[in-house]
Amino acid sequence: MRAVVQHRYGGPEVLDLAEVDAPTPAADDVLIRVQAVAVSAGDALIMRGEPRAVRLAFGMRHPKRPTIGRDVAGIVEAVGPAVTRFEVGDAVYAESDQGGYAELVAVAEGFVARRPANVDAIHAAAVPVSGTTALQGWRLADVGPGRHVLVNGASGGVGGFAVQLAKAMGAEVTGVCRGAKAEHVRAIGADHVIDHTREDFTDTTDRYDAIFDLVADHSLGDLRRALTPRGTLVLSSGKGGAVFGPIGRIIRASLMDPFVSQRLRPLAARRSGDDLAELTRLIEAGEVNPVVDRTYPLAQAAQALADFESGTVRGKLVLTV
Repeated sequence: MRAVVQHRYGGPEVLDLAEVDAPTPAADDVLIRVQAVAVSAGDALIMRGEPRAVRLAFGMRHPKRPTIGRDVAGIVEAVGPAVTRFEVGDAVYAESDQGGYAELVAVAEGFVARRPANVDAIHAAAVPVSGTTALQGWRLADVGPGRHVLVNGASGGVGGFAVQLAKAMGAEVTGVCRGAKAEHVRAIGADHVIDHTREDFTDTTDRYDAIFDLVADHSLGDLRRALTPRGTLVLSSGKGGAVFGPIGRIIRASLMDPFVSQRLRPLAARRSGDDLAELTRLIEAGEVNPVVDRTYPLAQAAQALADFESGTVRGKLVLTV
């Protein structure tokens, strides 16, 4: 089968299209013929092997697994003997840990869900990582009706789902983004939009019941100042140094949390077929709509990653297979 591979860490130039062996599904695996696979921040992180600490999991000198990509949508090609919920021909989507930039991928049944009936494979592929991250983040903050929440980084993949999910949960939503992306953030449901190039949301009198921070461009102290006394800060990113990246920020938040009235919650999103099923329900109900900025053929994966890293994307980039 065709797959995008990398044999060293680096920028998009390390990605090549090659012929590789097709995966063999285990007993509880669903083998998916991939129709579309989304580009995510995690793909760029693993591609570059940065921060260096990630190489402890993915390979110190070179990637253990040469193919990246987690968000896949396609058709069931085969199922293992222990699979009970899916059959050959089913339209599905999933979060893979086997490398989704490929024609075929095997995913454990528990991390696969039926594709929403009202979206195509391209839009379905935009959902798994970003959608479940946003959903799990708002659960940490107990978001619901009457709450005023802020999404810092509202125009990206996770941010777009965070805006829509908070609205679906009944919250009042403020989105923070670049001014050029303000109309996009309003279009997906934000009640208020702040252009971060003109206004610092931590330097006003407004206070929020929850902040979903996807940018890490403010100190923990500044973010806490923008929260209500009992508000929740959800941390889903961080920059930090070249070696440990956001780990220091996460540790500081965890150590500070027991001693402040606000809740500081680092988010380590996990794969969940149940959360995908919940997102399917919301998409079919019209409460959440996956946003795709651009599509590329699989052979142009390097260009897609370069565009992703440029910071100009609204929503998601998707590779078609």
